[in-house]
Amino acid sequence: MSSDRSIYRISFVNQDKIYEIFARQVYESDLYGFVVVEEIVFGTQSALVIDPAEERLKTEFEAVKRSFIPIHSVIRIDEVEHPGISKIHSLEAGSVAGNVSPFARPAGKKKD
Repeated sequence: MSSDRSIYRISFVNQDKIYEIFARQVYESDLYGFVVVEEIVFGTQSALVIDPAEERLKTEFEAVKRSFIPIHSVIRIDEVEHPGISKIHSLEAGSVAGNVSPFARPAGKKKD
């Protein structure tokens, strides 16, 4: 699906937040209902300006070879020319992503 030069911006919901990451490879998984994201790329920023959200994402994905994201969590996948800065957005109403409604997720186990 991707060439060596392609960069993809993937937006998905994770724990009531919207993650926006960049990767070189995105494709449908052999595991039913998942999208595979490989070769996650982080933007080049100067050492003087550090974005805490991007640093958190770097830490979270630093040892990840391949990430399987549930297809119902994916909001959008765009092919872009250059990687940008990875971000985490709030899913709360009134935020930048407040108009995005994720699909319903299974409820947790009820306590008796």
